[in-house]
Amino acid sequence: MKPLVLSIGGSILASAETEFIKELAGMLIRESSRRRVFVVAGGGSTARDYIRKSRELGADESLLDEIGIMATKLNAALLISALNPHSAPLVPSSFEEAMVLSESYPIVVMGGTHPGHTTDAVAAMLAERVGSNTLIDATSVNGVYTADPKKVPDAKKIEKMSHRELLELIMEGGSSGAGSNIVIDPMAAKIAERSAITLYVLNGRDFEALERAMKGRRFDGTVVEG
Repeated sequence: MKPLVLSIGGSILASAETEFIKELAGMLIRESSRRRVFVVAGGGSTARDYIRKSRELGADESLLDEIGIMATKLNAALLISALNPHSAPLVPSSFEEAMVLSESYPIVVMGGTHPGHTTDAVAAMLAERVGSNTLIDATSVNGVYTADPKKVPDAKKIEKMSHRELLELIMEGGSSGAGSNIVIDPMAAKIAERSAITLYVLNGRDFEALERAMKGRRFDGTVVEG
């Protein structure tokens, strides 16, 4: 089977109780008995809080990017703690390092890599490198909506859409800069489109949806393909 690549929001990890992280780890361990598993952890609220404070203190965008990357690695280390001894014990800093580690460990967890790249973009590039044709984006909402459901109560969930439709939706209401928080960033969407990577967007706290997506079954969320 082709490797599994999972991008999980940092806020899901940082705000979770230990039992939640243990259950997530158990799911990933079971999946790793069938195929290699790669996880990319986001920075989430931890990154946004430090970025906000650092910006107020006068940090430039370059430093803010580095702060965000450090937060993603902190979240990655949290998940690694629950996966031991099934995952690589260290957080890789590059795709090459992740691929080398995957030769010795069934699960590899990483965070951000380069300034200006969100972890969704990192996950999409990683999917390209390891030859995966799907990317699961476990975020804080259960799919892609016509607008931000946290701000627009009557926003409608889109169950299936094309990569081009996703890009158009992102560009309509996107944001930029370190710490930006949108369901999927434009770079990740463009990478998925160019390499025909199917995106599964779901709520990372919904274990049933996550497990069904891992097995290629219908789930509560959004499928982006074609």
